[in-house]
Amino acid sequence: MSLPLVAPGAPRSIGEREFLIPSGSVTVVHPFEDAEFFRHGWNSWSPSGWRRLTDAPLRIYDSPQRLLTADDARNDTPLAHSGSAVGAIAVGDGEILLLGALGLGAPRVGATPTTLWGSVEEPDGEWYLARGPEGEVFARYAHLLAERLGSRDSRAGRVWCSWYSFYEALDEGLVRDTVQGLAGMPFDVVQLDDGWEPVVGDWRANERFPSGMAQTARTIIDAGFRAGIWLAPLIALPSSQFALERPDLLVQGPDGTPMVAGYNWGGPYFALDTTQAEVKAHLRELFTRVVGWGFSYLKLDFMYAGALEGARSEPVHREWAYRDAIALIREVVGDDVYLLGCGVPMLPSAGVFDGVRVGPDVAAFWDNAERPGDPTGVGAKNAFLASIHRSWLRPVFETDPDVVYFRRRRSLLDEGQRQLVEDVATVLGFKSTSDPTSWLLPDEIAELRHWLERDEEVTQEGRYLFRIDDRLVDFGPYVDYVAPPSTMAG
Repeated sequence: MSLPLVAPGAPRSIGEREFLIPSGSVTVVHPFEDAEFFRHGWNSWSPSGWRRLTDAPLRIYDSPQRLLTADDARNDTPLAHSGSAVGAIAVGDGEILLLGALGLGAPRVGATPTTLWGSVEEPDGEWYLARGPEGEVFARYAHLLAERLGSRDSRAGRVWCSWYSFYEALDEGLVRDTVQGLAGMPFDVVQLDDGWEPVVGDWRANERFPSGMAQTARTIIDAGFRAGIWLAPLIALPSSQFALERPDLLVQGPDGTPMVAGYNWGGPYFALDTTQAEVKAHLRELFTRVVGWGFSYLKLDFMYAGALEGARSEPVHREWAYRDAIALIREVVGDDVYLLGCGVPMLPSAGVFDGVRVGPDVAAFWDNAERPGDPTGVGAKNAFLASIHRSWLRPVFETDPDVVYFRRRRSLLDEGQRQLVEDVATVLGFKSTSDPTSWLLPDEIAELRHWLERDEEVTQEGRYLFRIDDRLVDFGPYVDYVAPPSTMAG
């Protein structure tokens, strides 16, 4: 490769311009001063994409609360380009120089106009260093990740999710009516999202589901669908019975009280200390019960909280504490249950989750002007930007860019924006929607059915250039990470 390298051990060649380097601090000196840098985010919602080294870093600005929730706040570098686990610089002629971790320990990769560097909180595994054509190098890295950390071959199929239509306003009758309306549509899964539980942290049916969740699952199954449900099993709101009665089972902060793990639902929430035997028993009971209700597609949300730094009962690195917790969940539910991770730390989830969300929440609008410094904010633009930059992860797990809208009513997306969201989902190979058939016109139902039934052939011909069957789709004009106002400091 003929570039100066400082590393904890000698690099080992595994191919032409491919090397493995022992885990630890690594610095590669390069001459590409005005290069683009690929920044990869820590969890599902974190910003990912290319930025010039002379531009402001791609990160979350002006919101410590959002930074805690949607990226690795501990390792944030406000004045420098860096990201989680893998980074790359474009070196010309379609080639990149990539440095990627093949283990845990919160690896970080960053770049300056003269260096590409990697660091870890705790050494684990090795670094992969390679130079070559962009698509080939990312594909090789994804293959090595799957080889080292694992991958799964389960497929979600076509998914209907309640969130982007009803949000938390779920009830038993609404679910029944919606499922009846979906009968005959080519969905494989009907997944209930947040709104069925009394409070996040207490996982039982609320008063709007008087027949219980087993009967609700039966309603979905009897209509011919796989029953799915949403949980956030590693967090608890302060008002939850779990947090009020057992604060000792939560990750603790420096002051000896439960540590704030993020913000949503109008306030903070806490993280469960999954290294404690009682918490492990709680997770075993919870997932045995949920699967026993009849749910075999589980969307697990806000999972990153299990990998935050904090005081736990056992001295294990935070990413290993998380991985041990999700491995326990997988052990309980078995291999036949599909696990979709949302808000998950990406590398530590490999080999356990079948699919992962790869961007922020989508919405029926393009961008949110009220959050100009937050590329993780809700909106179709941010969901598109993060997701398209993670298509290379498909060999590791199914990549979920979030739902597609077919409704024109109750939506602010214009047709071009709506089509863009649809095309990204097609490229990533994960098809889902939240549109109830009662909200759709006959022609919209026909469009949805046609999309669900198609199995397109997708090939990548450039960074943002894809061929969907015989149609060439260029996402490039919509990728404005060169100098987007939404990610510029100040």
